[in-house]
Amino acid sequence: MTLTPAAVAAVDTAIEAQNDAGVERFIDLHRHPELGFMEERTAAIVADRLRELGYAVTTGLGGTGVAGVLRNGDGPTVMYRADMDANAVAEASGRPYASTVRVTRPDGTESPVAHQCGHDAHVTWMLAMAQFLAEHPDLWAGTAVLVGQPAEELIAGAKAVVAGGLYDAVPVPDQLIGFHTAAIPVGTVLVSGGTLMAGTDQLDVRILGHGGHGSAPHQTQDPIAMAGQAIVQYQSIVSRMIDPSATAVLTVGAVQAGADNNVIPDDALLKLNLRWFDPAVRERMLRGIRDTTDGIARTFGVAGDRMPQYTMKGGSTPLVNDPALATRLADALSGVLGEDSIVRSVRPFTGSEDVHLLTGPHHDIEFTYMMIGVADPDVCAAAAAEGREFPYAPHSPEFYVDLAAIPVGARIACYAMLELLGV
Repeated sequence: MTLTPAAVAAVDTAIEAQNDAGVERFIDLHRHPELGFMEERTAAIVADRLRELGYAVTTGLGGTGVAGVLRNGDGPTVMYRADMDANAVAEASGRPYASTVRVTRPDGTESPVAHQCGHDAHVTWMLAMAQFLAEHPDLWAGTAVLVGQPAEELIAGAKAVVAGGLYDAVPVPDQLIGFHTAAIPVGTVLVSGGTLMAGTDQLDVRILGHGGHGSAPHQTQDPIAMAGQAIVQYQSIVSRMIDPSATAVLTVGAVQAGADNNVIPDDALLKLNLRWFDPAVRERMLRGIRDTTDGIARTFGVAGDRMPQYTMKGGSTPLVNDPALATRLADALSGVLGEDSIVRSVRPFTGSEDVHLLTGPHHDIEFTYMMIGVADPDVCAAAAAEGREFPYAPHSPEFYVDLAAIPVGARIACYAMLELLGV
């Protein structure tokens, strides 16, 4: 379908009318961020609003996941996903509504929390689109399935939602789509077919030693010293064990060990993140991590029953957009926003997602994921003049969503759903 002028006008009028409420909702979500699988408040907001709009709502999917279904006669079934979780980052965006939240995690560690990846915008856009569909049944036909997904940052939420009974609660869609913020100018949309994002794994490595007094390290097996050697040697896995023409990223995102200056602890925890496109590269990195860490432990005299422990947590395959669906959506959005606003081709990048895993066992679902610009164009231009590709990065303290992107993203969400469901 091609979006009709009447449909476009209806979207624009409706989103303008609800813009103040949308911005207010976004600011509220931004001020109350929640980490993965802890999104109780956010999930309640999504569920309550969808119920108010007439959706059949299921909660508790994968813990905090929410699904809403709105049926409107015969037609295709389209699933739209918005992730709900925030980051363990202290915000320094300078926004007057910046997050000051700190929480205690299930493991007992304290952490700052902020929406430094834009998931608060994702939820806001979805709820604005949900209202439009509910209030304009004459413009579409079929079934809309809206999913508020937990724990994307942990790369575990999509699998948990499916395992938690998603397809017992909702019909299998013909298409699955989703959006993500990007630090590109507001009004720009990246819709690229084929491989878009890397596969990823979250791996915890616990190094077991033998603690003691800081004055007598020779009487210990120092897990912090082992961890330090491991962190450095891990980089040789990428630089010396992987084909230079392949893509491989191995990041140590957290180190947790000890509490006092003069005490050598019994153990140390390293939290690793891997990125890859080729499964063989993934396997080589995993094998290299184990061989490297075990070798260091043996050098320090660690007994066989106290070898390092490896815990695989979240993970996802590379994200691959359906070329035909991506082209269809790009063409539709181009007709409204103008071709200059559409980026149709981009080199695959090492960011990762789990949205495509919402398809579960249903491998014939068409899928496309789009990137929506949320940065002030003037800020982008200033960054470009300084030789920087982007004005700020997701997950950084400086990341923020310009408020002008709230109605724009909502409109694009409506346009995309009408393209797939419109009459």
